[in-house]
Amino acid sequence: MSGGTFHVHGPHDHELEHATQHAAHGEQAQHGVGGGSMTNQIAMFTAVIATVGAIFAYMGGATQANAGLYKNNAAIKKTEASNQWNYFQAKSTKQSLAEVSRDLAPNAGDRARYEAKIDRYEKEKKEIQGNAEKIEAEAKDWDRKSDEQMHLHHRWAQATTALQVSIALAAIALMTRKKWLELGMFAVGAIGVGIGVMAMLHL
Repeated sequence: MSGGTFHVHGPHDHELEHATQHAAHGEQAQHGVGGGSMTNQIAMFTAVIATVGAIFAYMGGATQANAGLYKNNAAIKKTEASNQWNYFQAKSTKQSLAEVSRDLAPNAGDRARYEAKIDRYEKEKKEIQGNAEKIEAEAKDWDRKSDEQMHLHHRWAQATTALQVSIALAAIALMTRKKWLELGMFAVGAIGVGIGVMAMLHL
């Protein structure tokens, strides 16, 4: 899902513009020049909601980009951790061979030499294991951050969609002059803003 999918401005905005013009002319014809209070109210609401929706759409795209970046960082860290575990396995193999050689050594001098190698491999293994576990923890942290950003992206997308629906209802309300559509416009717009606030609060 691309961040460019969610746009506040769409074909319905042109319909809204035409509906506003026609509705204004209709009210003036019926009630005189001062009768356009509903039109002015809806036009002002639409302008505010369109601006808020543009901000929400931008935040949605930004959080999606962050999610992809963090997921990529997690993949890099997982590869680094895998390399460390492979290195750990190689040291374990060398240690096992040294242990076999020590057990088969014909004299104490050779056994002492292999024992020193075994101790060195064991120390190196612990260092490698520590590095691998640290990198794995970093990978999990990047995964967690990516999931959080994707969750926020979905919140911003939901908020933007709700505001788009609110704008569409505004256009229909202007054309039909239905009060319940105007109330629905305000209700859906409030829902969209509420979801946006949830995204701001990381909920």
